[in-house]
This record gives sequence, C-alpha cells and structure tokens, in this order.
Amino acid sequence: MSKRAVEEDYETSRKNGPSANHSSEDAVDADMGEFEDAWDDEVESEEEEYMEADGADEEEHGQEDIIPEEQQEVWLPGGEIKENENLVVDQSAYEMLHNIQVRWPFLSIDVIPDEFGEERRSWPHRMYLVGGSQAEKTKDNEITVMKLSQLYKTQHDDDDSDASDDSDIEEDPLLEFRSLPVEGSCNRVCAAKPSTNESLIASFHETGKVHIWNVAPQLRSMEQVGMLIPPGANDPVYTVNNHSTEGYALDWSPFESMLLSGDNKGEIYLTKRDASGHWVTDNKPFQGHASSVEDIQWSPTERTVFASCSSDGTFRIWDIRNKNHTPALTVNAHPGVDINVLSWNTKVPYLLATGADDGMWCVWDLRQLKQSTSAATPVASFKWHKAPITSIEWHPNEESVIAVAGADDQVSMWDLSVELDVEEQQVRTSEGMGALPPQLMFVHMGQQHIKELHWHRQIPGVVISTAQSGINVYKSISF
Repeated sequence: MSKRAVEEDYETSRKNGPSANHSSEDAVDADMGEFEDAWDDEVESEEEEYMEADGADEEEHGQEDIIPEEQQEVWLPGGEIKENENLVVDQSAYEMLHNIQVRWPFLSIDVIPDEFGEERRSWPHRMYLVGGSQAEKTKDNEITVMKLSQLYKTQHDDDDSDASDDSDIEEDPLLEFRSLPVEGSCNRVCAAKPSTNESLIASFHETGKVHIWNVAPQLRSMEQVGMLIPPGANDPVYTVNNHSTEGYALDWSPFESMLLSGDNKGEIYLTKRDASGHWVTDNKPFQGHASSVEDIQWSPTERTVFASCSSDGTFRIWDIRNKNHTPALTVNAHPGVDINVLSWNTKVPYLLATGADDGMWCVWDLRQLKQSTSAATPVASFKWHKAPITSIEWHPNEESVIAVAGADDQVSMWDLSVELDVEEQQVRTSEGMGALPPQLMFVHMGQQHIKELHWHRQIPGVVISTAQSGINVYKSISF
C-alpha cells in the first residue's frame, strides 16, 4: 500500500469519524479547544487555552469507568483487550503530554526553528509549529503557523516538586495561530533553517503545486502584541509549477536556500535562488525511480548530496552536480514493497533509516552498499509495527535513538545501542517482556491514523506527532 493509499484511508476515516471500536482511543481522551476563526489572521493576536490530556474524561465516561489503581494492569502492545476493559494513559510515563484538537486534520507538520535558545530544559516550554490542512472542501484549506506556550511539566499525584506546590503557576497551555489560505489539501509541509528577516516554509499540495512562504511576519505578530500582518504577507513568495502530479517528498537543504520536491510520477525538482536572489526551478528533473517518490532528504554533511525513497522498493543517493540528473547509487532495500519514509542520521552520517509498507523499518550503513539490483542487507531491521510505517526520524542529538510511527496508531522509540546479556534477557522473560525487543524504549498511543512525527531539535526529548485525531506534544521519561 503506497503512501497515497494510506492517505485515502485517512480521508475516509476523517469523514466518517473515529472508529468506535478503536482499542486505544481512550489513551489520550480529553476535550481540547479548537482553533478559532482561521481568517482572523490580520487582527490582534488570538490566544486560546486548551486542556492537558488526562487519559480518562470523567464527564464523558462516568465515574464507573474509572478503574481503581489496584485493578489496573500494564498493557503491552499486541496484548489482548478484554470486554469491559479500556486503555488509559499512564501519566507517570510522561514528563509532558499535551493534545491539540485542530479544525481540519494535518497530514503533515514540522517544527519551525526559533530564537528561544538551544538545549532548552527549563519549564515551561514554548515552540513554533506549522501544519497543512486536509479540509473537506479544497477552498477551505490553509497553512497554519502555531505558537505553543506555557507547556508545563505533567503533574503527577506523587510529584512533590516546588512547581506542583505553587498554586500561582498558570498550568493551562496557550495556543496562538496564524492561517494562510491555500488551494488544495496539503500533502507535506517543511520548514527551512531561519535566516535574517526570513522564515521559509514549503508546502506540497494535491494540486501538484509547491508553494514557498515567508512566515516571518506571522511569527513576529505572535510575539508583538497588536502587530498587524502586512498586506500580501499571506501569499506565497514563489510557486513551483513544474510537477505534473501531486507528491509527498519535500526537504530544505540544511546549508542554503535549496528545496527538493518529488512527485508521484517519480520526478524530483530542485528549486533555489539565482545570483539576483530570485527563486528558480530547474527545468530538468532528477529521474531514476520507477514509481512515486515517497520521501526525500538532504545529506546532513554533504552540501550537494541527497537521498530519496520510492514505492518501487528502492532508495537512491544523488548528487546535484551530476548534470545527467541520474542517481549515484540505487539500493534495492525493500524488494516488492513501498518505501514510505527515510531519515538520515545527523550524528553518524553514513547511517540511513527507511520505513516500508509492510511495517518493517531498517538501518543501512552506506559505506557497505554497492550498486546492485539484488536485495541489499541492512545492519539492523525491526518488524514491530503491524501496519505501514508512516514516519521515521533519528534523534537530533543522540546517535543511537530513533522514533518510528506506524498506521497501527503507535509511535515507538528505540535506542539501538541497547544490548542485553543472557541473564538480563532471562529477567525480562520472567517479567513477561521477553517478546519485546530490548531496544524498544517507549510506545506512545492514543492517536488515530498517525501520519508524521518530529523531534524538537531545541528541546531535548520532546516529540510532536500529527494524526487524524489531532496533534500530540509529549516527552517520555525515557528520553
């Protein structure tokens, strides 16, 4: 099943509403504030409070559904859920857990780099996000820039910290947003590294158009009370019209203002600025994939190199200096299976991870790979997820840590450096965890039809994931 097929299932589910028999829907079950009128983006800053996810809404489920602590059991993914049993979130497993209920689901989100500092560890947190909507009517779609603030640490019953005892602390998170109207549902949105007076966003739509936006005015308006957005600032600064079909692959260069976009026809286009500062898209695409380009990413260390993956079961390495626009390396990574996503390790740049339609995700050592039509061998592979992998991303600061999302409504977090000796494995088995991979550190559930996840590069351990049921912002105690 290709990424497009996954989106079609997602669209059907969105229109019909969440499945009534979805086993994990109570894991993050709280009434959240919705976005206000999206067209009020040129007036004074709008703020909206939303509740912290609590796992069991007493008003909706009633007191009879609250299970006494002595009757609660730890449930392992894949385990049986008996009649009259519900999954509830274990708040003690999170340092932070918040839920954003949006008006239209976001198939894609990204974290906008900010100037609030690196390695932020003090509470509360704040961040910028951007999402692209999947509205029922094409004219109702929008690119939404969000500011989340007052993201406090989750308060546990046994928390005796100073913060939990201070009744004067405002613990309700705040959401501010600005919306940019756009024609067509958004398949992918991607934020560039900010530069002076610019904060660039790219979005790929079902219309086949790729828009580039400068959202610096929107960001400034959320920082300066009463500041109005200038006329025309909600319009794209450039549009790529070269694609003859829609696509899902999009990535900004980490080094300069260069954008790659790949479509369902298997074509990849490069957009960059010319000597005069104007945006220009190459007329000749990069070609080589036999089917749709599902994901794309620039090398974290080589300015001219990028990787792409496809529903043809391969991932390919390219160099934009090749005037023939053909791949330098083709790896038959998942023969006969769509590769939906890939991620390049920023700390160990010869490691690349891929996620496929059969639920398998693999890690590849690029130093060991050669041009071949036969199946390649990964250095690690895992078959934990029971449905297509929809997102994968290495931790920005921990070289062995990776997060993976699947259409089975799980976000799994792994530490590949973990190895158990025989005695440790025997202990795990005796505790009923023998079937769990020792590298599996944490599983986040409660969202329906998870589509994309990202680590926040400036707030260690924080993950943002988007799904049909909304956006979750969380930090596990494991990271």
